[in-house]
Amino acid sequence: MWTYIAIAIGGTIGCWARFLQTNLVQAVYGRDFPFATMSINVMGSFLMGFLFIETLERLTLSPPLRTGILTGVLGGYTTFSTFEMEAVLLAENGEALKAVLYLVLSVILGFGAAFGGAYIARNL
Repeated sequence: MWTYIAIAIGGTIGCWARFLQTNLVQAVYGRDFPFATMSINVMGSFLMGFLFIETLERLTLSPPLRTGILTGVLGGYTTFSTFEMEAVLLAENGEALKAVLYLVLSVILGFGAAFGGAYIARNL
């Protein structure tokens, strides 16, 4: 039961963080390109890589708390469903090049961020 509670609380925190970051990034960069979602996906990938390793190899957390952070907070924060829909909308609006650029950059940067997070966590 505590795991479900931790996921619910973490999910709420992650959703708030996503909403805040979306508004901030769109205020700075506009809405012509989905920079907000891409930045969330890259940051979320980094945090997942970093916190997964930290909480597995260095920090001792209860299983409900670890799940609340990794599944709840990061699951509420990252936006891959939105990411996919934004790529579809770009393609449907005749901006196939932007859609492909968005997909490729998000996946490559996200992988690099997750790898970097795991690397930093292991080498601190």
